[in-house]
Amino acid sequence: MGSLTTPRLGRLIGVSLGPGDPGLITRAAWAQLQRLDAVWTYPRRSTRTPSYAFDIVQRAQVPLPATHMPLLFPMTHDGEKLARAWLRAAEAVLPHLQGGRDVLFLVEGDASTYATFGHLARTVRGLDERIEAPVIAGVNAFAAACAARGLPLAEQDDTVAIVPAAYGVNAVDGLLADFDTLVLMKVKPLLDELIAWLQRRDLLRHAQFIERVGAPDERSLAGAELLSLLGTKVSYLSLMIVKNPWRIRGERIKGCLKKSSPAAAVQDVETEVDA
Repeated sequence: MGSLTTPRLGRLIGVSLGPGDPGLITRAAWAQLQRLDAVWTYPRRSTRTPSYAFDIVQRAQVPLPATHMPLLFPMTHDGEKLARAWLRAAEAVLPHLQGGRDVLFLVEGDASTYATFGHLARTVRGLDERIEAPVIAGVNAFAAACAARGLPLAEQDDTVAIVPAAYGVNAVDGLLADFDTLVLMKVKPLLDELIAWLQRRDLLRHAQFIERVGAPDERSLAGAELLSLLGTKVSYLSLMIVKNPWRIRGERIKGCLKKSSPAAAVQDVETEVDA
C-alpha cells in the first residue's frame, strides 16, 4: 500500500511594512513581497476608504501578485460587528490556506502592535488550528517619528507608556507619576481634550503631534503649534509623543549586573552538586 501524504497547508503571514516610508520596509518583509506564488491581503476600514498598507507597497513599486484582495476591518468598538468582520475575513482567506497557498496580510507599522493581524490570525486558527501564522516584525510609527526628529524615545532608565488615547484624558493623566515618555496612539477623537490637558499640565512645549508618519503628506507639529489643531479634523493615523520632565523618580538599582550575596553563591554551588 502506498503511504498517504498530508496536504500542504499555506501559512498566514503578517507582513509589517513600517509606518509609511517604503524605505523602512525590512529585508524580510521585502523578500515576502517579491513572491509571486502568495496571495496578498490588506485591511480597509470601509469600501470607500483605500488601504493604507496597500498604498505603501504601491509607492514601493512592488509588482502585484496574481491574487490580491482587501479585507474589511471596520473602525468600531462594537464587539459583535468586529467579530462578524473578522469571521468574514477569515473565511475569505481560509480556502487559499487550505489549498496550500501562503497568504500575506500586509500591515502598516508593526503587525504585533495595535494591528488587525492578531484578530485575523486568531479567527483563522479558530476555524482550522493547523494553520501557522508567523509575524515579520516591522518599524513602529512612534519609533520612526522619534528617529526622524532626533528625539530619543527613551534614554538610560526612562520609562515609556504606549497607550491608545481612547482611554481618556483622566487615564492618561494618571500615567504622569510613573512615565517619562507617553506615546498616545489614535488621538483623533480626543485631540481637543488632549491639547487642553497638555496646557493644564504645562506639557504643551514638551509635546509633538505626528500625522501619517513616513507618508508623502506627513504632518508634524510641536509645542504651541499644536494649538492650531483645535477644532480641526486629523487622520486616524495620528499620534502624540509627550515628554514628561516633571516626573519624580524613585530609587533605582545601579548598574546592569547585580552580584549575588556569598550565601546565595554557596546555595547555587550546593544545588549544582546535588544535581
